[in-house]
Amino acid sequence: MMNLIALIHRFKNFIKVCSAALLLIVSSICLADEIVDKSSEIENKAANINLLEDFILTDRCPPSFELTEQGVCRLLTQYQFYSSVQNKGLGGTQTNLPPHRDGFTPAQIDLGRFLFFDPALSKDGSISCASCHQPDKGFSDDLDRSIGITGEKVARSAPTLWNVAFVDKFFWDVRAKTLEEQAQGPLFDPLEMGNTREHLLATLTSNSRYVAMFKQAFPQYFLPGKSLQLAQVYTALTAFQASLISLNSRYDRYAHGYHQALTDEEIAGLNVFRSFVARCAECHQPPLFTNNEIAVIGTPEPEGRSLDIGAEKTYNAPKLRGAFKVPTLRNITKSAPYMHSGRYADLRDAVKFYNDGRGNSVPEGEEMLLHWHISEPDLTDDELDLIVTFLGTLTDESLTPQIPKQVPSGLAVIDERFQHNKKNQQSLQQKKPTNTALTTKKSHQNVSMQSGE
Repeated sequence: MMNLIALIHRFKNFIKVCSAALLLIVSSICLADEIVDKSSEIENKAANINLLEDFILTDRCPPSFELTEQGVCRLLTQYQFYSSVQNKGLGGTQTNLPPHRDGFTPAQIDLGRFLFFDPALSKDGSISCASCHQPDKGFSDDLDRSIGITGEKVARSAPTLWNVAFVDKFFWDVRAKTLEEQAQGPLFDPLEMGNTREHLLATLTSNSRYVAMFKQAFPQYFLPGKSLQLAQVYTALTAFQASLISLNSRYDRYAHGYHQALTDEEIAGLNVFRSFVARCAECHQPPLFTNNEIAVIGTPEPEGRSLDIGAEKTYNAPKLRGAFKVPTLRNITKSAPYMHSGRYADLRDAVKFYNDGRGNSVPEGEEMLLHWHISEPDLTDDELDLIVTFLGTLTDESLTPQIPKQVPSGLAVIDERFQHNKKNQQSLQQKKPTNTALTTKKSHQNVSMQSGE
């Protein structure tokens, strides 16, 4: 009898243990399901948050900029510790920079970045500012002349945007005086981005993401009764472009005193570049490697194209016939082809042009007042090679901004149609018969000298 009672007691304990184990298993399963559900919920919330955060503008200044107490970004460079003649940023290697644009908020700069890469700014959503100013191509597009919304080439090449914060003349023919004015050129040119002011404003105001972003960047303008204005678009684009700073090349480290930054050959190239014989630095003056002026140098046009009169039209001045802005040489190895028309695909050929004799490519019958620095230096091939070698030390893309993974319009950052048109133009260029013969005037009888700078 005692054995039976003990057996019954053991059986009851066994049932309790099994029940507890079963309860534990069920609880674990329920907890696991709850964890999975919670994880999915967290992931979904995170995805939604990330989607929103993609278009929440940053509150941090770009690298090389300091956030001031006023909440704006101020550029800091080592060049600010030097002086310069008349504060124009011209002189030797250790020279202060000229006045520049900064003082934008982090949000305004970031909004400009999204606008810059968004094809929605064009008439048909086919190209963005970045289509012709691509970061990996020196903020140019590796074409002799850029392609607009029609798929055809426009009149001139796309200049680099590096260091435009220091520039006070824009376009090859210097017809704009501010970045805000410059932005309106391609936006509303029927052959470039082809938009209209009314259509651009309607596009942006109908996009709730952009409206929210403009409110972040320009809160003072979104008071009751006020709304998004095109002036804010121009300001944002200016803010972004003014943040494109390239002042940390190996040349810059050399200029600041670290002479090991350049090789002996590169230093020799710098010496030729700055020599009174070559005179490269007379117009391409350090540290920006431009003097922010215009000059008539008589570069040849591509075969079959008539003379581009350049700044003559801007100023209605015959003496400026064929005058163009002196471009910066910063990141020059990244922004081929060269000259206003992309005439030279190779940097050495572009350098050689200046060595081929004053007026060597002025068309027959043209009277051009060539800049007085254009001479016949008669450099050797080795000296030309040294200049090209030195120019490679001006490359600095360390502050290249991040390309957005997506833009508020939902369009591709670099539109597929643009890429298709670009490939077509490059294919046509390759099939075109090569004829390097140019109708030029070898005698200098009617080439006059331009006085002054």
